[in-house]
Amino acid sequence: MDLQLTNKTAFISGSTAGIGYAIAKRLATEGATVLINGRTQIAIDKAVNELKTTTGNPNISGIMADFLDVDQINQLLNQLPPIDILINNAGIFEPKSFVDITDQEWLRFFDMNVMSGIRLSRHLFPKMLEKNWGRIIFISSETAVSTASEMVHYSMTKTAQIAIGRGMAELTKGTGVTVNSILPGPTKSRGISGFISDMAAVNTITVQEAEQNFFKDIRPTSLLQRFASVEEIADTVAYYASPLASATNGAAIRVEGGTINTII
Repeated sequence: MDLQLTNKTAFISGSTAGIGYAIAKRLATEGATVLINGRTQIAIDKAVNELKTTTGNPNISGIMADFLDVDQINQLLNQLPPIDILINNAGIFEPKSFVDITDQEWLRFFDMNVMSGIRLSRHLFPKMLEKNWGRIIFISSETAVSTASEMVHYSMTKTAQIAIGRGMAELTKGTGVTVNSILPGPTKSRGISGFISDMAAVNTITVQEAEQNFFKDIRPTSLLQRFASVEEIADTVAYYASPLASATNGAAIRVEGGTINTII
């Protein structure tokens, strides 16, 4: 299937590893001009070189910015060329007991996971409306709908992303711009791999056993009963970032392996 992305330019925040990197790779493979983002120039250079080599697409570059630093964000915004596709992927997560989450941590999670997307969207959204085409996608989570008790602060930010995406979509009526949220479930990214490895070490079991316990005890509603690959998430994102998905707008699209056990 040709996703018709060869004349599109995409920016993916938080994309030197994990889901963001996989999305960048998928879009680059489809022929899009891709700008990635990371917190260090070393990580960006490494990812850009790898992406060029694996995709054969020379139109890949990167812009450094830490989305917890407003000055760096403003510098990034000034460097961005015209963008057709914005993927708001930058984010942090950390399992933590609710009573141990400090005020500062609540604000840090909101600033990174929610405000990063708001700041980028606020800058690019009017330009997309003006040219009558654009795609904005928030990488949310299944925890936006089914709150994770082990990380309530993270879940809160993911719910906020869906609300923001829907609200922005209401402003696109009659245009070629869409705003959607993608809800991955447990995905084998760098962060979750470390979490499972730590769980295995603490319980003196194998990583495979730790994964089995994760789905037995923490995500028992999963129908997939395994971690999704980052490529499975990226494939879905690429479709909804394409012109082919023009009829989907304001949606919360599930790629969570059936973890959410409600009809709506």
